[in-house]
Amino acid sequence: MSAESQQSSGESATTRRRVLSTLAAVGIGSVAFQRAAAVQAETSSAATVESIKNAEWISGITLSDEQRETAVNAINGVFSKRDQMRAVKVRYDTLPAIRFDPEIGVPGIQQSSLDHPDYLSSAGAPAAIAENADDVSFLTIRQLGKLLRDGKLTAVELAKQTIDRLRVANESLNCVVNFTEELALKQAAVADRELSEGKDRGPLHGIPWGAKDLIAVKGYPTTWGAPQFQNQVLPRTATVAKKLEQAGTVLVAKMSLGALAMGDKWFGGQTRNPWNPQQGSSGSSAGSASAVAAGLLPFALGSETLGSIVSPCKRCGVTGLRPTFGRVSRKDCMALSWTMDKIGPIARSVDDCGIVFNAIHGADDGDPTSVSRWFNWPMKLDLSQVKIGRIEGRRTSTADEATLAFLEELGADIVPIALPSEFPEWAISIMLDVEAATVFHDITAANNTEGLNQWPDIFRKSHFLPAIDYLHASRLRTRLIEHMADVFQQVDLYVGGDDLGTCNLTGHPTIVLPTVMSDSKSHAQPICSTLTSQLYNEATLLAVANLLESRAGISEIRPSPE
Repeated sequence: MSAESQQSSGESATTRRRVLSTLAAVGIGSVAFQRAAAVQAETSSAATVESIKNAEWISGITLSDEQRETAVNAINGVFSKRDQMRAVKVRYDTLPAIRFDPEIGVPGIQQSSLDHPDYLSSAGAPAAIAENADDVSFLTIRQLGKLLRDGKLTAVELAKQTIDRLRVANESLNCVVNFTEELALKQAAVADRELSEGKDRGPLHGIPWGAKDLIAVKGYPTTWGAPQFQNQVLPRTATVAKKLEQAGTVLVAKMSLGALAMGDKWFGGQTRNPWNPQQGSSGSSAGSASAVAAGLLPFALGSETLGSIVSPCKRCGVTGLRPTFGRVSRKDCMALSWTMDKIGPIARSVDDCGIVFNAIHGADDGDPTSVSRWFNWPMKLDLSQVKIGRIEGRRTSTADEATLAFLEELGADIVPIALPSEFPEWAISIMLDVEAATVFHDITAANNTEGLNQWPDIFRKSHFLPAIDYLHASRLRTRLIEHMADVFQQVDLYVGGDDLGTCNLTGHPTIVLPTVMSDSKSHAQPICSTLTSQLYNEATLLAVANLLESRAGISEIRPSPE
């Protein structure tokens, strides 16, 4: 089938659905008649009395002349509005004239630049222990920074080593979509010159990183993991990448993601878990988590709409921060859900995540949902003043139980709480499906959906969901936000909770970090815990996680797959 035929087929199906909805709304005829009229309409540019009569014959009913005229006018009204809208083309990055606000159910949550919890205070940066410059694979950002500033390693040397390691490991892990070597060497040379001249941009100066390949970088492909966009080169660089460049970082590669941010399968194959290369890395921040876990990158950026940072970090045993919705700009990053997408760091330590988040958070004119809220790092805290929730009525993993035990030993106040259970969060998440189907309507209409994992079925079925149900889901979402606000009247954060659906809908931040080792004899690896906090309270989340990381004592264990 040609592309033109595919597009015609998709548009005909859309017309059929709209006619069905219109006829049902005005109450004309039986369901069988409405379907028959819709089939007639999809092959015509206008409805006629004759086409209505044909639909009557097919469905076995008879309408009056007045009902026929009403049906003709209703269907042609659909065609007119459809044609007017289709005449105006929009880009993939065009935002809708609505935006999600996670503060809607939490009056007064806004924080000034000076507001922060009383139990938090500024902490000096952890000492960076000098390491062997010949083996930089698993060093932290601060350790690498010390080597750079002591002259034991240059940013150019570090960039080249990083790219070389990625090239070798990529043969088995399949974690890189495209290298950005020319840009990396240019940025690294600038970092070396500036550091030699005494211009220090901070802890990220000269540090290599990888960008999930839905983050646009001018001059390089941004493929979204999908064959339909494999050769797409966008004309701008995303705000998050610009912020990291301003911090002195060196971008070495665009990392794999499942097609259109689903899973770990993309047009180049499946990305692998370095602890067990027979297993996928999960997704959709598949390459970011895999490469960081393997010691190939100090950090990478991922994104999450419904688990795409949390899931691969758990699978690959690394630390990941899913920030509060709106804390990091998504300008020039692929849109999947305007009301749920979030960008966050993936690293091997909590401190590294804090360093990166400190560089990328804040409001951006290019993303109207983005906000500026108080944050500082590093921070220390008085754990005895922190109330931490233990979720009742939900499964608690071994890692989460160990985390609660660690925190209690360290002096935290553990409080039993219940998360809202009366709201069907996975039903409410149809909002994601509808928004994604809207973003990618053009390829669905053209039936150009090969290689997109489960998205084609989701896109097609989402066309049948009435606007009323989308807006009803949005209202239920508001109630869910209000109930979660009640939870955080009781605690500062909680552990576990099986809350992936709930907190991606409400916009709350979560950190994932390895806390125990699995007892698998074939592929032992770190098992992660999750901690979730009040909106915009990433500082507390990171400070608690930093204590946990020290207590768990497994951050030095490295992958050794058979």
